[in-house]
Amino acid sequence: MIPREPRRPQGNEDDWMTTYADMVTLLLGFFILLASISKVDMALFEQVQAGMAKGVGKRDIETPLETLKQEVKQILVEMNVQETSSLGSDSAGVIIEFASSSFFDPGSATLREEAKPILKRVADTLNADVYKNFQVEVQGHTDDTPIHTPQFPSNWELSAERATGVVRYFLEQSITPTRLRAVGFADVAPKVPNLDPFGNPLPQNREINRRIVIRVNPNRI
Repeated sequence: MIPREPRRPQGNEDDWMTTYADMVTLLLGFFILLASISKVDMALFEQVQAGMAKGVGKRDIETPLETLKQEVKQILVEMNVQETSSLGSDSAGVIIEFASSSFFDPGSATLREEAKPILKRVADTLNADVYKNFQVEVQGHTDDTPIHTPQFPSNWELSAERATGVVRYFLEQSITPTRLRAVGFADVAPKVPNLDPFGNPLPQNREINRRIVIRVNPNRI
C-alpha cells in the first residue's frame, strides 16, 4: 500500500499578512498620535536624519545647521575676528560668541561702529531663505564686577541693554521681529569662575565671561 501524503491544513497561506498589516497600522496610528501631541526638536531631527543617511544610505548629507555653521565660520575668518569670537553647536542649534569688548566700550551698551560690519554679515546670512524659520536669541553676559550708574543700576540692566542693542541692529537689517529675542543674564551664567578658590579676582576669566552670545535654533514644530 502506498502511504498517503499528509493532508495540509485548510486555509489561506497569506493569513499572516492580515495580522502583520493590523500591527503596522496600529504602530502608525501610535506614532501619529505622539507627533500630534509633541514638538519636534528640529536640530535633533537633523542629526538623526544625517546619521540615518550615513548609516543606511552610506552617504553624507549636509544639514541646514551644518551649512549655517560653515558659513558663519567663513565670516569670522574673513572679518579676522577669530581671536575675539568662537563658534559651536549643541542639540538646539548653532552658538556664536563674541567678546563684549569687541562690541561695546566698558560700562556702555552703545554698539561700536567696528562691530556693525560683522553683525551685518551675520544678519545677511540669517536672512537667507533656507534660514527664514530659524529663531535668533541674543544673550548679554557680564562678569561679577558690580555696576551702579543712573543708566545701569546693576549688571542685569547692562546685559539686557547690550543684548537689545544687537537685536535692534538685526531689526535694522530686516530680520523679522518674531524671529528675535533679547535676554540679559548679568553674571549668573559664567563660562569660567570669576574668582579663584581664595576669592581673588581672575581678570582673564572675567574677560571671557563678558560676552555676547547669538544662538540660532530651528523652529520647533
